[in-house]
Amino acid sequence: MVKEATQIKEKMLSNGIRPGTRAFFQVQMALFLGGFSTFSLLYSVQPLLPLFAADFDISPAHASIAVSTATGIMSVMLIVMSVISDRFGRRVVMLPALLVASVLMIACAFTDSFFHLVVLRTIQGAALAGLPAVAMAYLGEEIDYSGLGYAMGFYISGNAMGGMSGRFISAWVAEHSSWQVAMVVLGVLSLLMVAGFWKLLPPSRQFQPRPIQLKLMRDGMLSHFKDSHMPWLFLTAFLLLGSFISVYNFIAFRLVEAPFSLSTGQIGSIFLLYIVGIFSSTWVGRVADRLGLARVLWAVVSLILVGVLLTLSNELWVVVLGVAVLTFGFFGSHAVASSWVGRRAKQARGMASALYLWAYYFGSSVVGTLSGTLWGTGGWTAIVMCLVACLGGCLVIAFHLLRLEQKDAA
Repeated sequence: MVKEATQIKEKMLSNGIRPGTRAFFQVQMALFLGGFSTFSLLYSVQPLLPLFAADFDISPAHASIAVSTATGIMSVMLIVMSVISDRFGRRVVMLPALLVASVLMIACAFTDSFFHLVVLRTIQGAALAGLPAVAMAYLGEEIDYSGLGYAMGFYISGNAMGGMSGRFISAWVAEHSSWQVAMVVLGVLSLLMVAGFWKLLPPSRQFQPRPIQLKLMRDGMLSHFKDSHMPWLFLTAFLLLGSFISVYNFIAFRLVEAPFSLSTGQIGSIFLLYIVGIFSSTWVGRVADRLGLARVLWAVVSLILVGVLLTLSNELWVVVLGVAVLTFGFFGSHAVASSWVGRRAKQARGMASALYLWAYYFGSSVVGTLSGTLWGTGGWTAIVMCLVACLGGCLVIAFHLLRLEQKDAA
């Protein structure tokens, strides 16, 4: 078959780092730590949103700007960072980005107004773009095709661990002290992760510098949008993270109200469900390597949809189950879609990663902000209905990609 022949040829031509080697382990651990640092900093403010609303006397939708501005500017800076990395290298972009973002997290603790907090979060979001914009391209260049799905999944599991730990730590510390102390703790923890990242990450071996030329950027971008799969994968990323972040942005506001009436620390414990994302990203990545990306994507997107619907219940255990199911499905979907982009991109890989992640975080900002507006008009039910529409679109795309794969293999 054409598809299998192409995959065999790719493996024969690849001279990347193979699974089972020390270098493969170092890459995995370094990017795990980098992903941990990035997403603990980016999303640790989510359980703090009710505290921001109370301390600064603002609405829930207004408080959510602390998340959406960071993800919004990140979506823009991803392309800028990818272009810089294509010219100067991958490591030289990732390391300073993580260092600056960690220091800014500590600075956030000393703000005296929500406006200043948002300004610092915006700058932090721009800095944080340096890792996700480059990590996927680094893996696509350095890792052998036989282990790319697993390596990408392991990197995403670091994202999940960071997102889970950041949310839990910030909620727990804020309940026992203050949200300011929580930010200092997370900033210091991130600096430790950056030290491990710097020590472990091997230098690029396959990287080829490219001059910063607008024509090359345009041609690289257009080549991806002309691809039969890439635009659909970008749209999938937009809808996936937009839906996921909407749940995690506003589930805290729902759980502090009746009939749940949970404390900040108790809500932080809900975020421990990210552990299923740590498992699913790696496990689903391996399954997709074996069964095929197209065959797996629709199944894990369906799980997100089921999980979102379960959160409509007024029984706490059902809501918790729903969050667990949608978290499992989301990280599995992201592992599949991101590794698919890495495999499809044969040129301008940094641009391919940046476009995917631009759509990913832009969706977080747009859909996350829209959800805040819906919360004020129709509550949790309105948010869920919006997300059902988004995830229904993801399912349509997944089945379309499956048909494309079957057609190519025929």
